[in-house]
Amino acid sequence: MILHFGLGAFHRAHQAVHTQEAGDGWTICAVAPRSPDVVRALRAQDHRYTLLVRDGERVSATEVTSIRRTLHAPTQAEEVVRYVADPSVRVITLTITEKAYADTAPGSPIGLLAAGLSRRSAAGAGPVAVVSCDNLLANGARVREAVQHACGNVPEGVSFPATVVDRMVPATTPGDLATAERLTGRPDLAAVVAEPFNQWVLQDDFPGGRPSWERAGARFVADVEPYERAKLRVLNGVHSALAYTGALTGHEYIADALDDPPLAHLAERLLSEDVLPTLTPPPGVDLPSYGEQVVSRMRNRALRHRCAQIAIDGSLKVPIRLLGTARDRLTAGAFPRWTCLAVAAWLRHVTVSVDDAGHPVDVNDPRAEDLRRLAHAPERLLAAVAPDLTGHPDFTTHLRTALSDFAKHGVRETLTHS
Repeated sequence: MILHFGLGAFHRAHQAVHTQEAGDGWTICAVAPRSPDVVRALRAQDHRYTLLVRDGERVSATEVTSIRRTLHAPTQAEEVVRYVADPSVRVITLTITEKAYADTAPGSPIGLLAAGLSRRSAAGAGPVAVVSCDNLLANGARVREAVQHACGNVPEGVSFPATVVDRMVPATTPGDLATAERLTGRPDLAAVVAEPFNQWVLQDDFPGGRPSWERAGARFVADVEPYERAKLRVLNGVHSALAYTGALTGHEYIADALDDPPLAHLAERLLSEDVLPTLTPPPGVDLPSYGEQVVSRMRNRALRHRCAQIAIDGSLKVPIRLLGTARDRLTAGAFPRWTCLAVAAWLRHVTVSVDDAGHPVDVNDPRAEDLRRLAHAPERLLAAVAPDLTGHPDFTTHLRTALSDFAKHGVRETLTHS
């Protein structure tokens, strides 16, 4: 059995689908860390739900049945801990978002995981793999560190394989629910939507056994780092750049931002001139082709991927998705012009929070208030998120200029003349 923390749409469109398509009998007990809404919806329909795959005008519907039980952590904490310690659970997966790894309080996902692993170790319940499926650098090491911090040590018999996950899963809309009902003939309040593309790369370190996810297209490798870096910088980095510039120029969806020539130009030049030169191709991957594929996927209008959704938690995401590219280009003696513009767009989004027309933009970021207090001082603003980059005068100067130009002329006009 698999125990999964994080019952959001991504898990239901990715790991749960891989587990079903593996076809070897593994099932999932999924834990909702906060909201009970999805738990109620799944329980009301015997934990069956619909995956809609949208590709342009085409849409297909698949019933997913790999999730067999759901738990609501705030009201069933003890039961969650018992499941972690249960010897029949041999794989524990997580999609809890970046910020959850810093929260080790007793009722948090990491706190519950740590309590269960300690109980499991004391009972001699057997080995287990704890698998982070969040977009973090070295996510296996991150979850290991979080467990160690919460437990005081790492219980014996626990592995932490690193992974890379990739599938675009936008928020489900009322229209999607109506489509699911039309295609299946029944209401489905837990339906999810995804693109056709689906990737999962894993370090093969599962001491208690695992599903045959390779049957569903997963790739098991000795080192996921080249895949991880490529995905975070190419897909996530460009996604973030489009999310912030898109929101600031009045676009609701990523596909609309890519149809705006100055924004598309930024995405293409960011990819070709800044990102790709910093990457070592993973085995079997042609990086320029991969970049073209990523941009093509983002143009899939059927997904309706909202800029505001991608823009959430930028202070946690931008350092991973964009600042590493800036550092590597500066180290190589090249100036990361396009990355600098993307970082400036994020800083304007989180601190000024109005678009070119003066309308407010949605901001959901744990550091928003702190960064807004520094909005008048670009050097201090940069120091708050990347103090090492303040040692590069050219980067600081270009960032200050970009922020000034955004304020004077607007984001679109500035990008038009970049």
